[in-house]
Amino acid sequence: METTTLQFIGTATTVLRLGPFTLLTDPNFLHRGQRAYLGKGLFSKRRTEPALQPAELPRLDGIVLSHLHGDHFDRIAKRELDRDVPIFTTASAARRLQRWGFNASVAMSTWSVQTLASGTARLRITSVPGEHAPGIAKPLLPPVMGSVVELAQPGQRPFRLYLTGDTLYRPWLHEVGERLGPLDAMVIHLGGTMVLGLLVTMDDRQAADLVDLLRPALTVPVHYDDYSVFRSPLAAFETIWRDRSLPGVLRVVERGQTIQLLPDDDSPEAGRSRMA
Repeated sequence: METTTLQFIGTATTVLRLGPFTLLTDPNFLHRGQRAYLGKGLFSKRRTEPALQPAELPRLDGIVLSHLHGDHFDRIAKRELDRDVPIFTTASAARRLQRWGFNASVAMSTWSVQTLASGTARLRITSVPGEHAPGIAKPLLPPVMGSVVELAQPGQRPFRLYLTGDTLYRPWLHEVGERLGPLDAMVIHLGGTMVLGLLVTMDDRQAADLVDLLRPALTVPVHYDDYSVFRSPLAAFETIWRDRSLPGVLRVVERGQTIQLLPDDDSPEAGRSRMA
């Protein structure tokens, strides 16, 4: 298997190097103390410093954006990212990005597929369902999508990575595994984010339920301590992982660190892991 690594920038922002392809996810470059605006008069203050700024990024083949919120696509990203790089996102986010001049934005409906090519290698990006807010709160938050990114190269088995996006746990997410699995790795958005007293991203219990449901070989948590609206710390997820003996490998990544996305990698850069 060629390169399959994740560099953690902060929040849900990562640089994925998958074979010959490089992707950026949910670009958030605000500095510590700055506010991310969430719409409807809502905002949250950043508690951490991102590991990179846009000028320090490698050349990108694409950007995967789960939804258009200020902690996933901020004013720095709007000002400084290359407008010619395709952004794979929801239809509502793509419309707004195009109004901002990001004309390569690609609107994806649920289960639709976009493919990048490099020589004989292919990278398939499939939009999968997600739900950011429960019930009557749905109009307060933008539509969200998860993504399954599949690297296919001749003579090698496919590598499948699930990016959850800011979804809550829902039993119908079993379709992700049934349609597109088995999953080699899952980047899971945690935080237990609370907005107006409602849970709008997975806390430790919901995240554990999703791991149990989909059973990825490797789980990498992100999106857990960067903003004041986050209520469920990483330590809570690590505790419930041990208590429930969840399947696969939990690999924790620090901001600025690059880790391997293969569960059996034991090199020093693989990241802090726990075998179940």
